[in-house]
Amino acid sequence: MPNYIDIACNFTHQAFDKKLPEVIEQSEKVGVRKFVLTCSSLRDINKINEIKALLKEKVLFMTGIHPHCAKEIHEFGLSNITKAILDTQPDAIGETGLDFNRNFSSPEDQLLSFQHHLSVAQETKLPLYLHQREAHDIFLTTLKESQAIYNNPFVVHCFTGNRKELEAYLNMGGFIGITGWICDYARNQELAEAIRYIPLDRLMVETDCPYLLPKNLDPKPKRNLNYPYYLPHIVKEIGLIRNESEQLIAENAYKNTLNFFNQASIDLN
Repeated sequence: MPNYIDIACNFTHQAFDKKLPEVIEQSEKVGVRKFVLTCSSLRDINKINEIKALLKEKVLFMTGIHPHCAKEIHEFGLSNITKAILDTQPDAIGETGLDFNRNFSSPEDQLLSFQHHLSVAQETKLPLYLHQREAHDIFLTTLKESQAIYNNPFVVHCFTGNRKELEAYLNMGGFIGITGWICDYARNQELAEAIRYIPLDRLMVETDCPYLLPKNLDPKPKRNLNYPYYLPHIVKEIGLIRNESEQLIAENAYKNTLNFFNQASIDLN
């Protein structure tokens, strides 16, 4: 059975409040060895600390503000964002970026928050977790203007774009995170074409749970919630599209993730 690392788990979501140990147990049964905790808001930090205490070496985590929550820069201030990142000593900074699909925070606030996270990354040399939706051009320009992107590992997580966008990120040295979006045949056409061009040494895999439940699960779960134990299903779908084995995809994604976090010496078997 292959080993997996789910690089995006929103365990602070209320869906996990009463069943996280059960979810972890089921996930480990299918080979998921580590879980990366996402951070959307500075308000997530206390809960992330609780989860870290519960799961210990099974988790890695990030600290940062999702573009949806970028308006927090006015509430907390940029200096407190910096302090939170330094104080929590995360494994990565994020998730940060731009999301102009819904604009829960204004584009101006998103851009300021994004630029600040990049600045902190440049100082700390920590890996970056990046999010982009319907903002590719300004997202790419902002990355190119930051020195952090040339000195820090970064992953464009939950990538759903086309080949042109993919190649822009790959040319900058980025890793690419693929979710269950690839299992949604109604809207995965451009992504399905693009993932054929991801080098095996740049690919990572994720559920982004509890969001993005794979649409082609059979039988379908009664609740529309995603969990890390569906990660092998996503990897199988990636393999089918790329005409590669699930084992090959899993082995490379696992190794890439350990290298991304500078944990290649850790044996999780």
